[in-house]
Amino acid sequence: MATESSFDIVSKVNLQEVDNAINQTGKMILTRYDLKGTSCKVAFDKKENQIQIGAPDKMKHEAVSDILKERLASRGISLKSIEWSLPEQALDGSLHQNVKLKMGIPADTAKDLSKMIRDLKLKVQPQIQADQIRVTGKNKDDLQSVIQFLREKELTVPLQFINFR
Repeated sequence: MATESSFDIVSKVNLQEVDNAINQTGKMILTRYDLKGTSCKVAFDKKENQIQIGAPDKMKHEAVSDILKERLASRGISLKSIEWSLPEQALDGSLHQNVKLKMGIPADTAKDLSKMIRDLKLKVQPQIQADQIRVTGKNKDDLQSVIQFLREKELTVPLQFINFR
């Protein structure tokens, strides 16, 4: 009796790890010699999935941004899942920037991924379900081939493969 196997392709960010990276960045701002005693700040808005960066000048802003990128990467968060807006200058000369976390696979990317999977000519069926893709097939080896294929591709969003059944 052949049963259908499946897995889901998702693009999610672990918000607890983001929060930990923000806290580590805040501690580094307090202890680093060139940032100590300045008005540099980093905050995380969990409702909006957004990080706010503030610094008194461009040099310090770049330093805080670099620390944040380093901390996020060390916590296992792909920098592909982060969308950097342009820094805005306030009236007092300080810089503020919003950094948005990308959650889910965008519709156009999902369509492209689905087409790439179908073009493999394996006996699998990709289905777009909101912000994720479910791939089903009778042969688990075919499903693993799809996962291997997608891991080798250079995509604009980080992918995770979950619920392999």
